[in-house]
Amino acid sequence: MVRVRHAPRGSVQRETTFKEMVGLMAPYFEGDGHMIDQEWQPRLTEGMVRCYLVGDRVAGFGLQAVNALYPAPAGSGAEASTPSTRFYHPADLSHLQGLKQQLEDEWMPDLQRTLGVPGDQLPLLRDCDFMHGERPPDGTERYVLCEINVSSVAPFPDSAIERLVTATAARLERMRAA
Repeated sequence: MVRVRHAPRGSVQRETTFKEMVGLMAPYFEGDGHMIDQEWQPRLTEGMVRCYLVGDRVAGFGLQAVNALYPAPAGSGAEASTPSTRFYHPADLSHLQGLKQQLEDEWMPDLQRTLGVPGDQLPLLRDCDFMHGERPPDGTERYVLCEINVSSVAPFPDSAIERLVTATAARLERMRAA
């Protein structure tokens, strides 16, 4: 037996056989289906870090205890928990500087190279959501990419507004010049 729950808010966890679960999930694997096999993250209930980017730079953070997919107590039939309020912070939030540096200096350049997207063609505003990964023996923080959102990135921290306006004006100017 396995426990399953769809992601949409209000979905109820249920128990089913593994065979029934495979049948339920089959459309996600067939044809143009979309399924990503992501390792379970035991620290899921500690929340998520959302990094807001303007161009290739972090412009702010959102912190939220997103626990909608954390298992309900066995046999409870409980719905997914409601996510907490997201708290917004500027890009200089001290405890996230390591994540900011990795995202700006390593991960974004690697993603751009892999996808062949030059910096001037990056979306003006997007966000990357990170779950807390298991800490290595040295106790350092580790993050696991959950998703990247490019459309409907709102709301976002006030700290991103000036950078977003400046980047938008520069892009419009480049378009006019071309």
